[in-house]
Amino acid sequence: MVGMDWIIANESTLRLSAFLGMLGLMLGWEWLKPARKPGFSRWLRWSSNLGIVVINTLVLRLLLPILAAGTAIWAADNQWGWLNRMEWPLWLEILIAIILLDLAIYLQHVMVHAVPLFWRFHRMHHADLDYDATTGLRFHPVEILFSMLIKMALVASMGAPLLAVILFEIILNVSSVFNHGNVRLPAWLEPWVRAIIVTPDMHRVHHSVIERETNSNYGFCLSIWDRLFGTYRAQPAKGHSDMTIGLQYFRDEKELRLHKMLVQPAANPESEPV
Repeated sequence: MVGMDWIIANESTLRLSAFLGMLGLMLGWEWLKPARKPGFSRWLRWSSNLGIVVINTLVLRLLLPILAAGTAIWAADNQWGWLNRMEWPLWLEILIAIILLDLAIYLQHVMVHAVPLFWRFHRMHHADLDYDATTGLRFHPVEILFSMLIKMALVASMGAPLLAVILFEIILNVSSVFNHGNVRLPAWLEPWVRAIIVTPDMHRVHHSVIERETNSNYGFCLSIWDRLFGTYRAQPAKGHSDMTIGLQYFRDEKELRLHKMLVQPAANPESEPV
């Protein structure tokens, strides 16, 4: 319990350290051995994609009095959620909560592709014209706010333990940076890792300009959900080197600028020529 108490007491430091550590590792890996040759300015993309992280952090802190971890504390104090009524070992409750939260992220991802209003905000993530670790940070503030509200509702209804929420937030952030990496695992290792978690090659298919590929491989951490629900696609039709990243619209490099990203949901590019 001492170790768990330490994790809870140092939540912010742990989350930031894990995020920066994985981001630094992936950017270094991409620089030394990229899977694809970058086609657009790294500095333009990185400044915009990292800038949106700052904005999203401020939006959450300013608009929500508590976040997912605070919700877990509130639920425990008020005995909300079915896990708070169980007398199961803590490790089992943590495992169940993390798996169910990962499933919820998968289902949420499917939903934001299927519902036009939500897609307007989520498509900003897909409008990146290159694919690297910073793409995993590129989400519209409205989507980030909406996603946090869903997580808070799930945490409260489930009664997820605080430690499970902290670990899940770390896993989610690290996974998003990893599986958006412009890297490739060794051919012998890829299938073994992909059998458990989403790899960069698996998730890169989801960022293809081809719509049927965009609407596949929705998982962020565990790879089982795509196989289980029939949304799995092993490889892009044109191969990882020749596939086109992004959408059929927002193809101009100026759309990579931060202020353009923020107003993309208001645009109607479907009526514009590709």
